[in-house]
Amino acid sequence: MIKGVLLDIGGVLYEGERVIEGAIEALSELKAKYKVRFLSNTSRVAPDTLHKRLVDMGFELKKEEIFTALSAAKLFLQSRDAKAFVIATQEAKEYLVERSGKDFVLVCDAYKNFTYDALNQAFRLLESGAGFLATNINRYFKDEDGLSLDAGGFVKCLEYASAKEAKVLGKPNCEFFSLAIKSMGLSKDEVVMVGDDIHSDIIGAKACWLRAVMVKTGKFKPQDLLLAQPDFLIDSIKELPKLLEEIQNS
Repeated sequence: MIKGVLLDIGGVLYEGERVIEGAIEALSELKAKYKVRFLSNTSRVAPDTLHKRLVDMGFELKKEEIFTALSAAKLFLQSRDAKAFVIATQEAKEYLVERSGKDFVLVCDAYKNFTYDALNQAFRLLESGAGFLATNINRYFKDEDGLSLDAGGFVKCLEYASAKEAKVLGKPNCEFFSLAIKSMGLSKDEVVMVGDDIHSDIIGAKACWLRAVMVKTGKFKPQDLLLAQPDFLIDSIKELPKLLEEIQNS
């Protein structure tokens, strides 16, 4: 029995500033029958900003239902009483301000803050023995005017230069999925993961023994299916309530 749904946000609920057709209604149907958690590798903005954005778009959800890679990074540092040199947007830096230091290098989606000076300082800290963290290694995301670079390319740049591999704190980290599942009081065989990213959402979920539903919105490309096969493929979140009902009745 499916009792919970893990929902990616960007590309599943909206693209850029546009709500995907039927997404608001579909989410209302889902929340009437299932526990829902919203998982996002978004690290440009703080979780509260993301929550407000979704509410302003017309979605009904609580702040505690959102799990982002940025919040996972903060929890990771807090749990180890550690601090980090952070490459991020100003908002993300302010969210992590009390954790500023040099125990780790933490790379977020820094947008226009991916400067040579910032990357070089990070490289020097890694060479000096700092640990290496990344909120995510997504290659790109679907923006209002097309695909845009995400943090992954910059993380790989530092991995290549330093010969160190970053610990990824967001998707596809199984600990990240588990945190959300645990908050629902469910087990992994009682939930499905829904996303548009073949790497972090689909391959990541399946590697963590989760059933995966892929939507053909957001960053989805037909050639993604050559890399892996989701358990279910639908045109958009609009079809998700019907799909889950069919699964329950099968």
